[in-house]
Amino acid sequence: MDDLNLSLQIASLLYQKKAQDITVLEVRHLTVLCDKLIIASGRTANQVSALADSVDQLMAESGCILRRSEGRQEGRWIVLDYGHIMIHLFRVEEREYYDLDRLWNDGSNRISLPFEEAEGN
Repeated sequence: MDDLNLSLQIASLLYQKKAQDITVLEVRHLTVLCDKLIIASGRTANQVSALADSVDQLMAESGCILRRSEGRQEGRWIVLDYGHIMIHLFRVEEREYYDLDRLWNDGSNRISLPFEEAEGN
């Protein structure tokens, strides 16, 4: 499966699991760290941890190997690094503070998500 389809599948899973403010960015022209960056929020540390577990399961089923993970203990900001796709899962407060969306969104690299159209976003 290509990076775009896999990123959309991850975003849809996060949406189904009630993540908030899901963003997928194409960042290969901005960094060598990854091609796609996915950012989402959960209301509590427990929800953020559960979101990470769900993404881990999906990626394992897709044959993607987790290279590195950070923040699992606290559940306030969890980073899942799969090489070509990096996922940042935040509690709302931490996401607002660190504002990765502003850092990585260049105004032309946000990928439209199918459920945004259904919501009228």
